[in-house]
Amino acid sequence: MGKFIKHLGLAIALLSFLGSVDAMSEKQIRAELQKRLGSSFNIRSVKPSDIPGLFEVQVNNEIVYTDSKAKYLIQGEIIELATGNSLTAKRQEDINRIKWSELPQANSIKIVRGNGSRQIAVFSDPNCGYCKRLERTLQQLDNVTIYNYLIPILSADSALKSKQIWCAADQQKAWNDWMLSNITPSGKSDCSNPIDKNLVIAKTFGINATPTMFFTDGSRFPGAVQLSDIEKKIASLKYP
Repeated sequence: MGKFIKHLGLAIALLSFLGSVDAMSEKQIRAELQKRLGSSFNIRSVKPSDIPGLFEVQVNNEIVYTDSKAKYLIQGEIIELATGNSLTAKRQEDINRIKWSELPQANSIKIVRGNGSRQIAVFSDPNCGYCKRLERTLQQLDNVTIYNYLIPILSADSALKSKQIWCAADQQKAWNDWMLSNITPSGKSDCSNPIDKNLVIAKTFGINATPTMFFTDGSRFPGAVQLSDIEKKIASLKYP
């Protein structure tokens, strides 16, 4: 409740400025925010929100809001009271969507269960505990094709394990042995591999944490998602 009151107070302070006659253009707002926030924050876009005078700002892969003079930054969700829907969540989903066709499937460890008709892609670091938790969850899915993209972002050891798993004679076994049974991968790590390319893809898609899962409609689920949420999403895609 305290956090909500704090955000509400900021919003009230903001609204007193919305009718200002010296409001800046979207380009000026973006430049001012970039100057104030610094180079570590990538302001990708500034556009009017559904609330007059309030601007939606995409910082890295997050949606925040500012006023027409770039004096305030508001973090939180805009809720449409008539429907109870979060307009912020919808926009967040839109900006995080990718084109499934842009995923180079040859760069992944492909795992097929049943008829393989349902498809998901998962970006994982082999030393990520949440990735291991998600992998145990994914074992319960049937009639699915899973494309596992190795992106070692946690440590040098993650890079070594990623390469050893990729270079294994049986990639799927090496992957499952480590992720499910903690059997450390061994063997060569100097074979031709797509690890560096996967890291570039991850940066392009704004993947900065693992695991990150994508569905064929381009939507993403970050974190160790529950099985019920995965099944619900897959069902909405109406696979044969």
